[in-house]
Amino acid sequence: MVPFDFAYYRPQSIAEATALFAALERDGKRTLYYGGGTEIITLSRLNLVRTAAVIDIKSIPDVDNGSLVLGAALSLGELEEANPFPLLTKAAREVADRTARNQITLGGNICGQIFYRETALPLFVAEADVIIAGPYGIRQCRFLDLFHQQLQLGRGEFVVQFKVDRATATLPHFHRKRRKQGEVGYPLVTIAALKKDGTVRVALSGICPFPFRSADVEAHLNDRNRPVGERIQAAVDAFPRPILHDIEGSADYRLFVVAQLLEDMLRELGDGETV
Repeated sequence: MVPFDFAYYRPQSIAEATALFAALERDGKRTLYYGGGTEIITLSRLNLVRTAAVIDIKSIPDVDNGSLVLGAALSLGELEEANPFPLLTKAAREVADRTARNQITLGGNICGQIFYRETALPLFVAEADVIIAGPYGIRQCRFLDLFHQQLQLGRGEFVVQFKVDRATATLPHFHRKRRKQGEVGYPLVTIAALKKDGTVRVALSGICPFPFRSADVEAHLNDRNRPVGERIQAAVDAFPRPILHDIEGSADYRLFVVAQLLEDMLRELGDGETV
């Protein structure tokens, strides 16, 4: 049970949702948008989140303009079943267990407080767009441009959907997740990559206290004038800092694991040759 009372709203449109948020804020009520609700419920039981009202956005319909449209309220379990974007499906399948994935939403995983945010990685490399709604209307942005350690949303804004080019969703891809032990726990390293026009795009989670995609890292990995080992070492040296060092694994061990995974990635995508 959630240890406090709150008002619950279930709007049927973007305009209704944003107007509700503004009205509740004017009344001095702390308000949260609600997708799957797993994080709100979990953190409220730990007294880490408290709210006067929640606005459930799951019933707001998606709008399709011909791209592959992924609603922010789509559960990871539904995404796994539909499999519209195989790289994203693989990332979603590695989050929590099946019961939890039936509640966790795509938007919730990306916007939540748990910093791994692994479903962001395929959206980085697919160069997806994100549709944001808020008090000042609706805007469409490149997802990677709006993501700086976390998705930069203004007060009262929420994610409506993500849009991916349909051809990009079918490109050759690579996904690996390594944990401290077996299939349980948070990742030491997660890698998602795809190859387009002979160039590898890669994004990572678990290395730093935020997921990232780096142009410098990709430039080193795609430099076919150098041996694979040199390319990987240069890429690792170009990672943003700090490198995580915690109970899941030391910084040195994380870098050791990621170097192995990058070698696997280059080999599987046919990019591991030495010129």
